[in-house]
This record gives sequence, C-alpha cells and structure tokens, in this order.
Amino acid sequence: MNETSPDRQWRVPPGLPAAKVAGAVLLVALGLLFSDGDPIRLALAALAAAALAGWAVRDLVAPVRLAVDPAGLTVIRGFAGRRLLPWSTVEAIAVDRRPRLGLTSETLEIDAGNSLHLFGRYDLGATPEEVAAALRAARPNA
Repeated sequence: MNETSPDRQWRVPPGLPAAKVAGAVLLVALGLLFSDGDPIRLALAALAAAALAGWAVRDLVAPVRLAVDPAGLTVIRGFAGRRLLPWSTVEAIAVDRRPRLGLTSETLEIDAGNSLHLFGRYDLGATPEEVAAALRAARPNA
C-alpha cells in the first residue's frame, strides 16, 4: 500500500442493529400474543429476543469488523475485541461461494495460518468480492 492511500475499514451497515432490535421487540410481542398463559412459550420468545438483542449490542459496540493498514489486517476477536494480523501471517485471502436453495452465499476468508477469519456481506457492509479485491490491492508487494 503506498503512503498516500488511506487506511480502510469495513463495518456493519448502520441499519442492521436497528433491524435486530426491532426483531427482538417483535419476538417478545409475538410471545405475549401467542403464549396463551403458557410461561414456557413466553420464556422461549424472551430468550430468543435476548439473543437477538445481544447480537445487536455487539454490532453497536464493535461495528468495525475488518480494517487494513500498512501493518496488516485488524479483525474482530470474540465479542468486541480486536486482533492485528501482520501481513506476514496472512497466507490467503479468498471468497468462498456456496449455492443453497437457489441462492449463492459469499464469505470472505482470511487464512492467517493458525486461524481462519470469516466475514459475510452483513459483517462488511460490502460484497466479500469487493473487500477481497481491496485487501489484495492493499497488501505490500501485491
């Protein structure tokens, strides 16, 4: 990457956490509507809503999933941590395409030797193919 080019980062689209929170609220509402006094149905709806809300919190706390700079790649680790992958450890950058039910899903794969990092379109806010091309172009001695 030349010195004049800025560092890049890819993040969760801004509307996605709001959609997840709305889904959690909808789950609770449906649980209340269809529980018919059954506490187990309501508890299951609340549990699913809590999981979805937790997923939304992760999107709000750590929206940047992948960043690139001259030192290497910074990837999300765990719930909201970060990990720097120096360029020397990045063995491959690939896009995995899999057809399923008439649709094709794409996943960006970053192979760092002893770890594999996977990112989908909703992790990156862009297509994995676009991000892979940008990462390959940013890699020193590409």
